[in-house]
Amino acid sequence: QVQFVESGGGLVQAGESLRLSCAASGGTFIYYAVGWFRQAPGKERESVASIRWNSGSTYYADSVLGRFTISRENAQNTVYLQMNNLKPEDTGVYYCAAGLGVKNIAREDEYGYWGQGTQVTVSS
Repeated sequence: QVQFVESGGGLVQAGESLRLSCAASGGTFIYYAVGWFRQAPGKERESVASIRWNSGSTYYADSVLGRFTISRENAQNTVYLQMNNLKPEDTGVYYCAAGLGVKNIAREDEYGYWGQGTQVTVSS
């Protein structure tokens, strides 16, 4: 079974950048759609950015559009989330999720495989 591990989180100041990675192990995830979701303290988990298996289409939440970029390197079994101009409201646990046959890449319930999450904290 393919597993997904996130990395790259940390503590940064507002305006700085981070790059999150989601690495698959135990198999190839070339045909999986992959999404990044985040959960802030006391809030529900929300979709941040997603990408289809062939990078044919992407989705971004309005709150991150123009600041975050999702990309994937299928040969390396890795999906990235480049986060620029970070804001305190971007703070939360970021989860990588993957799924096969995903119709709506923004929907959390379309994804069947989840990583453990990586903490991102942005100070003001």
